[in-house]
Amino acid sequence: MRYRLPVMLLLLTLTASVMAHESGEIQVETLAKSQQSWDGRTLPAWPTTPPEVTVLNITIPPHSRLPLHKHPVINAGVLLRGELTVVAESGERRQLKAGEAIVELVDRWHYGSNERDEPAQIIVFYAGTPGTPITVIK
Repeated sequence: MRYRLPVMLLLLTLTASVMAHESGEIQVETLAKSQQSWDGRTLPAWPTTPPEVTVLNITIPPHSRLPLHKHPVINAGVLLRGELTVVAESGERRQLKAGEAIVELVDRWHYGSNERDEPAQIIVFYAGTPGTPITVIK
């Protein structure tokens, strides 16, 4: 009997969530919030110059690999479809599936690889400064 209240609260919460979704109410889901990149390293300090935000929609064809590169600016992305493997020059790996977010490496060499039979599509948000490249190819 002592579990009745928590179970009832859980059921009410789930019911309210389903009702909100079905009624067309606005829903907000945090996909990523971090002070670290995907490898656990702390992100660099924010610059004191005016910011420049860039948003890219990147499609990586099946069975292809991006060149080894690095980003001098903080960036994060959400994989919209497909799967993507991100590999640091050190060999560390991060596997992404559709719907997952990633806070990228900053100033560290890495590449992305699509090893699947369908394209991988990712939206990436770069927070840089005017005149600073968002990607540098090795």
